[in-house]
Amino acid sequence: MIEVTGSLKRRLAVWLLVTVTGLGALLMIEARVSSHRAAERAYDSQLEAAALTIAEAVQWQQGEPLIEVPAAALQILATRHQERVFYAVLDADGAPVSTNLPFTLEPGWRERAADAPLALTARLDGEAWRLYGREVDSAGWVSQEPVQVWVGHTRAGRMALADELFERTLTRFVAMVLLAGVLMALALRVALGPMRRLRRVLRRRDADDMRPLDARVPEEMRELAQTLDHLFARQRQSREALLRFTADASHQLKTPLAGLQSVSELALTSEDPAEWRAALAAVHEGAGRTSRLAGQLLSLARLRHLGEAEAVAPLDLAAVLRETVLDWAEREAARDHDLGLAPLPAGPVWVRAEGWAIRELLGNLIDNALRYTPPGSVITLGLEVLEGREGRGEVALFVEDDGPGVPAKARERLLQPFERGGRQDTEGSGLGLSIVDSIARRLDGRLSLGARESHGLRVRLSLPLCDPEEAP
Repeated sequence: MIEVTGSLKRRLAVWLLVTVTGLGALLMIEARVSSHRAAERAYDSQLEAAALTIAEAVQWQQGEPLIEVPAAALQILATRHQERVFYAVLDADGAPVSTNLPFTLEPGWRERAADAPLALTARLDGEAWRLYGREVDSAGWVSQEPVQVWVGHTRAGRMALADELFERTLTRFVAMVLLAGVLMALALRVALGPMRRLRRVLRRRDADDMRPLDARVPEEMRELAQTLDHLFARQRQSREALLRFTADASHQLKTPLAGLQSVSELALTSEDPAEWRAALAAVHEGAGRTSRLAGQLLSLARLRHLGEAEAVAPLDLAAVLRETVLDWAEREAARDHDLGLAPLPAGPVWVRAEGWAIRELLGNLIDNALRYTPPGSVITLGLEVLEGREGRGEVALFVEDDGPGVPAKARERLLQPFERGGRQDTEGSGLGLSIVDSIARRLDGRLSLGARESHGLRVRLSLPLCDPEEAP
């Protein structure tokens, strides 16, 4: 039964969406960080340019630095966000030459700025500030004393610029995501195109068309296409086997029915009661053979179309074998043969099998041995407990006789329906070993045919033993 567990297209779309969302989140984090970094660099460059402009305007008069802040420096610091801008020029002792800072610079900052230009972020009077300071020398004048130039402004402009850059990036990203969604839908449609084409090819096939697929598929669908081809090949073989079986069965049934019809027609043309009685006896015997043939055909058809064996209770194979041999030994068909049992194991031999299947298998093996061996032949059944595959125990059920046997080349065909090993001098139908083979396959056993040590035939079936703890 087919159970639908979602859409492959939806599953692919969800995974792609999760992937794109994860990558998009990382990109947005990177874009946010990059926006702040770019805004910091841009505004720090303004602070540096303003500081250099103010430093160039420093003049010395009577050994004292004088400064008139040029308008260009203030224009550099001016932005459309109307930030609060401050500057300070300090002499070598740290005394202000010119300043509008509302706070005092810390000594540590001045010491660091004396070594190298310094840019830092500080929170003063409850507000975040960005400050830039550097020390410059007035080279070329009589008095050479260093002065420090500090400029600073609030961070509103920086944050606004970072937000603006991020919003632009976000807008482009959203547009790209929408475009990627459209392209993803088209890509999924194109990628799943081979599956739709394969589906159309399969729907156009006739019910009895078992030819290999004639379709072009991508590498990912190669295994699926090969599996379908193997399925079609098995179906084709099964169909051909069914047709052969039906033709053979029709032929096998037609022959005895034609004989019955001929005997009855001859009896109808005669007025001799003795001929009528002989004809009735022949019809009775032929009807019995035909009934047995029909029964074997039904058994073989049932075995080949039964589902897989479900869990069954453990079965004592030794007990079933003993009962079956005793039953057959009392029948008329076994009167002229020596039918017996080889020594059996002392205790039960447990296997997982259906009782009717084991009895059907034993019945066909015994019936074959009785039909294809001359009177007086010895037919022996027995069990051998062996060390099986993968450490699991096995039991081998065997049936052997001292009859004429079967040539090695003919043994290979004995498991096929209506095959009698080249023997035409018996009343057998050639279905017994086919039924046995079908039962062996159903029980997960291994069937083998071989020659007896001196002469005759030995049929051997190996079955896995059941765990003793599971036995009743």
